[in-house]
Formats: sequence, structure tokens, C-alpha cells
Amino acid sequence: MKFTNIVLAASAATVACAYPQGRDVVPTKQSANIKKPTSPGTLDQDYAWPKTSQIQILRDAGMNIFRVPFLMERLVPTSITGTPDATYLAALKSTIKFITDSGAYAVLDHNYGRYNGNIITSTSDFKAFWKTVATEFASDEKVIFDTNNEYHDLDQTLVLDLNQAAIDAIRAAGATSQYIFVEGNAWSGAWSWTTNNDNLKALTDSEDKIVYEMHQYLDGDSSGTSESCVSATIGKERLQSATTWLQDNNKKGFIGEFAGGVNANCEAAVEGMLSYMSENSDVWMGAEWCDGPAYSTYLPILEKYFVDGTASTPTSSSSSSSSTKAAAKTSATTASQTTAAQTTTTAAAIEVTSTPSSNVQVPSSVLESSSSTTSAAAETSAAVVPVVSTTAAAPTTLVTVTAPASATSTSTPPRQVLHSGTYR
Repeated sequence: MKFTNIVLAASAATVACAYPQGRDVVPTKQSANIKKPTSPGTLDQDYAWPKTSQIQILRDAGMNIFRVPFLMERLVPTSITGTPDATYLAALKSTIKFITDSGAYAVLDHNYGRYNGNIITSTSDFKAFWKTVATEFASDEKVIFDTNNEYHDLDQTLVLDLNQAAIDAIRAAGATSQYIFVEGNAWSGAWSWTTNNDNLKALTDSEDKIVYEMHQYLDGDSSGTSESCVSATIGKERLQSATTWLQDNNKKGFIGEFAGGVNANCEAAVEGMLSYMSENSDVWMGAEWCDGPAYSTYLPILEKYFVDGTASTPTSSSSSSSSTKAAAKTSATTASQTTAAQTTTTAAAIEVTSTPSSNVQVPSSVLESSSSTTSAAAETSAAVVPVVSTTAAAPTTLVTVTAPASATSTSTPPRQVLHSGTYR
């Protein structure tokens, strides 16, 4: 399936997780790709891998692209140019294989342009790292490489050079059939894309399979840390300049994160964003949305964008408390530069835990069975982002699954986070 031949139908794209844009405090719940002081950490104590049963549930619902973040420091613990840890690599490959064997796509994602907390300044080192990774997945056409998640506070030329180095390394490793997601500086924000990342239009790929992944939240500072949205039209408005940029430069885009709170203003803003993406399906290929407390409110909006299969619509009301509505998910797609605010206010993420709010009804088969506590619960995200080919007779779907969040203590099992989505 060629992203370059895909357009967003009226069933545009959706899957979102709010990750606040700042920055140096590690959240209490941490994922397989989040660096802890004990990094690289211990499996099932500091991090965990998604369960195949969780992936299968989302796959059966019609999702076909899963985001699987991993920590660079765990994969190559000795140095960025070092040899992969055999055990960690085997687990990563096993997870990816399960996803792609099912016919879905798997996105490799991680790290914020940093290794061991330090900005990656050597393009040759970054190139060596990506050649190592891509070599392991070169024969799997359903793997998508995300060069790094949310570069921030980097020299802009360095962001360009790191992305280009990754692209070149991936192709040099023999991975010539896969798509590559590239992200920009300043947390890859769509609203500021033209100001911060215009130079990324210079990126080149011998296979012409670059997709520009942007993130967009709808609160005042676009951080995703508040459940309020600026206006009912802010979703559309914050994508307009990036849309023009994509069209003017003949590029393809993807909204990898977005969110809004549980209120009429935000719901209208999210609906408007998806509608706008549909209207501009010549450049927008989809979006991602994580499930959480807003499940019962947002699922009816998102369902119309599902491609294959159907999601279980909660029947109870969405009148939970304000604190529940703003309850956060610590997404596995976040990295070490997140704040405590992120763990308390991801308003639009629809979280599914083993102790869900009374207004959220979740199939028990999706939940982790290890513990009844929230900290040990499994999180699943249902992504929606149908994209259709102008020539395809029947749609195919993509999904995104994020690696698991880890626990706060050695006695509590880590949570798992799944982000899933659909494309046609």
C-alpha cells in the first residue's frame, strides 16, 4: 500500500494522545521507551511489552497500524553505535512480527533526538544506529520507521541532518520498501510547522516514501495539558498553515498526536479537525488518538472514521467528574522529557484501565489481568484515521500500538499502552 496514493476519505484519521511539551520530569507511569534513572531497567519491573492478546483485540476491531516505541538506551545500552542487546532486540522483533504477520503495520518510534539524555549531535552515529535497526527489519514491508519522536530544543539544521542521516541509513540497510515517518523540531507541532520546520522540505528519499508526522493539541499552548480548547474551530485552524505547506511542497502529512477535553467546545474542535483533514485528503494521510477517560464521549465521533470492523460503543453516560475527564495517560510514545502535568491532564486521551471510570465500559478482554490497581492496568488506544486510495476497491486498515508504560515500584507490574489506528 502506498501512502503517496492514499487520500483521507470523509472518514478521515484519528488517534490521539496528549503529551505535554515540557519537559524534564519523568512521569510516574513510564513506558518501554521512557528512560528512567534505572535505565535500561528490568523487564516487567521498569517496562513491559504489549500483550499479543491486546494487539489482537484491536486488530479484530479493524485497526491496522500499531506504534511500538522502544528505548534506544535499552536496545543499544553500551553506546549509540553499539551492538543491540540480544534479549531486548528479540522481544522487540517478536512484538513487531506478531503485528505484521497479522497484516498490520508496525511503527518503530522513540527518544526525542536524545541518547542518555544528551542531544544526538553526531549524524554519523545516528546513521550507524539506524542502519543497525533497519537491518533487522529490512525484509518486513509492513514496518514503518519513525526517525525519532518530537525533536525539541535542537538546532534546526541538526534536525534536518539527523532526519536525512536516518533516511539514508535505512535505505542503505536494504529497507527500501518501507515508509519513513519524519518529525520536526519544537515537538513537531503542526501549528508552528512552517515557522520551525520549513527546511525539512529539503529531505530526500530514493524511494519517495517520506511522511511528515506532526502533532497538534487544541488547548491554549498546544501542549495537551489542559482539558479546555481555544475554540470550536481551533482544530481546523491549527492545521491550515501546515496543510498549505504540504500542498505547496507536494508532501504527505500525518497527525501522530492530538487531543481535546470532554466538553462541547473540544468535541466540535476535534470533529472540525477531522472534517478539515478529510477535505484536504490530498495531503493528510491520517491521525492517531489514544483511548482513556473520554472514551464514551469521543468514540461516537471517531467511529465514523473506522475502516474495517467496529468498535464497542459504551452505553453509559459521559458525565464523569472533571478530574476523571482530565485524567492522564502516560503514553508509551512519550519519552524522558515529559512533566508531571502530563500524568494528570491528558484530557482527550481515552484510557482503558482495569479500574475504569463508571462512565466508561470496556471489554474485559482488553484489560491486563495482573492487578486490579490503576498502576498495573492495561491501557489501549483506538486510533481512527481512515485513509483511502483513489483506486482501491476495498479499504485496507493501519493501526498504531504503543509500548507499555512501566510501574512506579518494583512490586507493581508496569502498565501496557496500546495505540491503534486505521487507514484505508
